[in-house]
Amino acid sequence: MKGLVMKSTGSWYSVLADNGQTYPSRLRGKFKIKGLKVTNPVAVGDSVTIAEEGDEENTAVITEILPRENYIIRKSTRKAHHGHILAANIDQAILIVTLVFPRTSLGFIDRFLVSAESFRIPALLVFNKSDVLDEDQQELQAAIMDLYEQIGYRCLSISALNAEDVNRLNKHLNNKVSLFSGHSGVGKSTILNQIHPDIQQKTSEVSTFANKGVHTTTYAEMFRIEDQTFVIDTPGIKELGLMDINEGELRDYFPEMRALLGECKFYDCTHVHEPGCAVRDAVEADNISESRYYSYLSMLEDDDSHR
Repeated sequence: MKGLVMKSTGSWYSVLADNGQTYPSRLRGKFKIKGLKVTNPVAVGDSVTIAEEGDEENTAVITEILPRENYIIRKSTRKAHHGHILAANIDQAILIVTLVFPRTSLGFIDRFLVSAESFRIPALLVFNKSDVLDEDQQELQAAIMDLYEQIGYRCLSISALNAEDVNRLNKHLNNKVSLFSGHSGVGKSTILNQIHPDIQQKTSEVSTFANKGVHTTTYAEMFRIEDQTFVIDTPGIKELGLMDINEGELRDYFPEMRALLGECKFYDCTHVHEPGCAVRDAVEADNISESRYYSYLSMLEDDDSHR
């Protein structure tokens, strides 16, 4: 029987089967995915086959993980040289961004976008808490949104407490599987609770100490909004270490650099020190933002991000 993994708690999985029933399911033995070192062999969004165990609890065993179309992965914070899959088989990746309480750095945004680009997953940047920004912060947010929109990324400014704003976001979710990600405290759970009455994720105030969010979502979980519309809530991410992206690939995951492909003097230009580099010329001419270029350099220097 085929099914869709709706929730992962590490050892047990909630699987929505083709017959409409949800089964608490577990893995039989150890699953290893060829060529991929991960801490979670089964991820929310995975298509699997299951076999009922025939007990009173209506539990099942996952017998096979079907091939994935894509996934978003980050470095594991618990196991060296391993990755942790946030979700699989998604149609779009939504990053919730806040400029205050807590602040999302441009470097974090860029790492998320590179992760999405590596699997050609469309990304949407949702700037939340627009209602608490002062005039200077509003101008800064508008400038940041303009930066990413010029590259080709969709941006949306909302307040999770404004029903009209949430409805605007809703229009981007129709007939898609959407991953929601971001730092703890950016309002992911609050937004999802507003999207559908059946979603009742825990929310928490941001700690005033260092303006850091409090983890309220412990495990990734998928919710069905309509027949073909699903949203995935993921635990708040503090750091986003890149996985399985080598130096030669990284430049291709920056659309503004990709647009200059073939214009550098050397075909294998790293855009760091070579003469006749079209990308560095574009940075000097303000056609590529310095913040994006410095993010690229930071990712290149992070040896762990290539493992």
